Amino acid sequence: MTTKKVQANPATPSNAPVNPVVESPTQLMTVKLQFHCPYRQASLLQQALTPDKMRVAFFLGAGCPVSIRIPNATGTSPLIPDIGELTKQVCTKIEASETFKTGFSAILKRLSDGGTAKPNVEQILSHIRALADVICSSSIDGLSKEILNEIDKEICKLTTEVVKAKLPGDDTPYHHLATWIGGVQRAHAVEIFTPNYDLLTEQALEERRVPYFDGFVGSANTFFDVASMEQDNLPVRWARLWKVHGSINWWRTKMGNVERRSDMAEGDRQMIYPSHLKYDQSRRLPYLAMLDRLRAFLANGQAVLMTCGYSFADQHLNEVILQGLSGNPNAICFGLLYGDRKDYPEAVSRARKQSNLSLLAVDGAVLNTIERDWRSDKKEEHLHHGLAVVTGEMQGRTNSPSEFCKFLLGDFKTFGLFLAQHMSRSQETGGEDNAQ
Repeated sequence: MTTKKVQANPATPSNAPVNPVVESPTQLMTVKLQFHCPYRQASLLQQALTPDKMRVAFFLGAGCPVSIRIPNATGTSPLIPDIGELTKQVCTKIEASETFKTGFSAILKRLSDGGTAKPNVEQILSHIRALADVICSSSIDGLSKEILNEIDKEICKLTTEVVKAKLPGDDTPYHHLATWIGGVQRAHAVEIFTPNYDLLTEQALEERRVPYFDGFVGSANTFFDVASMEQDNLPVRWARLWKVHGSINWWRTKMGNVERRSDMAEGDRQMIYPSHLKYDQSRRLPYLAMLDRLRAFLANGQAVLMTCGYSFADQHLNEVILQGLSGNPNAICFGLLYGDRKDYPEAVSRARKQSNLSLLAVDGAVLNTIERDWRSDKKEEHLHHGLAVVTGEMQGRTNSPSEFCKFLLGDFKTFGLFLAQHMSRSQETGGEDNAQ
């Protein structure tokens, strides 16, 4: 605790004794409450993961594959880019196509006229699908239902080309997560929710030989079976993987069935990104069933949801998470944020009103609705110092002063190492972790 400087009162004679200012317990507590302790939060995260009877789920956002860097001509680049770079790559290729550029230009103009000057690929898909649902056999701005469907299909195809990347090696944060899931004996199955379309989680689970269920059953052409999801009688050692925005290997056949397979067949439509607009019930079913699992997880008993790589920018997903937290005070969500709090205004606004939503950013946290910076006193002897918590300059990631602590678990790569450390320590202590 930093002591206050002693200053003489100008009205006091120079030869008069000066009594030092002593901080009372109340003053000490007031000063202490101006900050949150990152070491304590890292320990609380570890403790939340430790009890074998605790229900635990992970929500992996788009920032997770971004954290994995691969070499390129100028240095490194993300394994899969963020939504901004994905949009740039998709738009560049469509605008260079003689087949699609005219229709695509009309779509972008409609979005711009409606106030969305720089739409991302998901906003573009939403607009295309909304138009296709309402124009039927007519056309608007030169856009027919056929043209819209073809552009929709091309966007999905180009998106797949970008996000179909595979994990480099077998020591990625996805592998650390899979190892943790497979190595912890629990009373409840670990659940993974993700809005990502890629197959990285599946790859890691399979390479670590961790069985999982994702709502599909079968062999050659696995089919979606909502009854199996609802009954959920599989062993708890099987992880549950719920892809709330679809996947690059989901296909709707011309008969209306949903199948999971690697190749496209004649008449198939790829199922990525639901626009949450007026789909008929059969088209919405896979997505709604996945979201129902998220609702169900948060609704019952003691539940811990950890988000990583998720910026809380998707209002539809936010509502599901926050409604679950509001309805169950025994559930808690730890939002691990990569950057400073100012980069996540929506998340901070929500956390300041929702006591069981804890946001842990690199420069501070919102805990029990209270927003504070991290403390500046480092604890080099602490178990989590150097991994979860550091001090010093971190240009490009945070504007926090060098003397203040930085919380690093919002980086999925670091979070993976944190899980590996937790696994190692649990094995050394026979499953008990007493980190403080």
